[in-house]
Amino acid sequence: MRPRQNILEMFSTFLQFDGERFGNWVYDGRLRRSMQNCLGQSTTKQSEGFWAIYWHKSWQKRCNSLAEEHLSAYLQETCFWAVKRVMPQFSSVQCSLSDCFQIAIAEVPKILKGCDPDQKASLKSYSTVAFGNILRDALRQKKEIDFCNDWALLLKLSRKRLQEALQNAGLTEETIASYLLAWKCFTDGYILSKSPKARKLEKPDEQTWEVITQLYNREGKTQLNPQTLEKWLLACAKYARSYLYPVVTSLNTPKFGQPDSELQDDLPDPNDGESLLDNLIATEAAETQQNLQQEIHNLLITTLAKLPAQSQLLLQLYYQQGLTQQQIAKQQELQQYQVSRQLSKTREALLLAVSKWSQEKTHISTTSIVVKHISAVLEEWLQNYFGNLQSNSSKE
Repeated sequence: MRPRQNILEMFSTFLQFDGERFGNWVYDGRLRRSMQNCLGQSTTKQSEGFWAIYWHKSWQKRCNSLAEEHLSAYLQETCFWAVKRVMPQFSSVQCSLSDCFQIAIAEVPKILKGCDPDQKASLKSYSTVAFGNILRDALRQKKEIDFCNDWALLLKLSRKRLQEALQNAGLTEETIASYLLAWKCFTDGYILSKSPKARKLEKPDEQTWEVITQLYNREGKTQLNPQTLEKWLLACAKYARSYLYPVVTSLNTPKFGQPDSELQDDLPDPNDGESLLDNLIATEAAETQQNLQQEIHNLLITTLAKLPAQSQLLLQLYYQQGLTQQQIAKQQELQQYQVSRQLSKTREALLLAVSKWSQEKTHISTTSIVVKHISAVLEEWLQNYFGNLQSNSSKE
């Protein structure tokens, strides 16, 4: 992936895929004009961190879509690398890189809401961890749904979740009530008829359908046959799948019959009101933060050099070569739990060094919230540091 070179690119361009690989960066005209206007108003050159804080505060103050789109553009690279790191952990899930990227980037509003820009962890640090967690949750859910047949899925669903799925499909209250009753009779009848020794959840047999039909006809307003009930239940499974794992559609998708236009062209252009530049953190504050980040960088390099050789090797294999814990264990002839334990202890040593420095330098008490943010900063630093080592070695 070609890194973006300047502030205008960082906050105005979106990643375009070429198949399942990075293609190029594409400018959004509206965001480009907005960013050019902001840069024109600024009398001094500002860092990307400064503008990330600016747009985040703008989003917090007004929740406007323009600030959200600027930040969504800014976090494209972070999201891409988070997706690249998480996907190998779910090789059995048939989900493409571009699909996973869309799943994660769609949760930018959730990330913006959870991140506190006044803490030491930057928006990038927070989102690096958040994107990974969001994608893991989504893939776990999809994996479970993909490997369930319709009948197993219906047995796993709760009544509340199924009702939400049917309401989301736009069905009438009367239809929803009928479908929920059919589902209840199915679950009751299936459990009554199924042998406790059976391991696989399959389509009900003829005898089970008779039990389900009798239960429904006893409680329902109308008399139905097994064929109608089967049709209803399969519809319930279809609605549930669509609700639990909706299809992600990119805003860059061309409109139907209008190949030169995209879905995002219909988004409203919000009135942002007067600029927030006058209320921004002073330039000196941004420079101070940059200096602190450099000090943390130097501290971590020094601490890393003092670690045992085995700990440094595990970090290189995990972050630089991108090996999983299972692969590392096999290569080093260790048990996986030993690799996991040593990696955790190594991270703890680095985290302790940063926490101690933070107390002495910034006089901030190491509360659980502060430790959480420091941990996010450390994770981002490890990925970037060893990622740069990998790219430099590749060039050589």
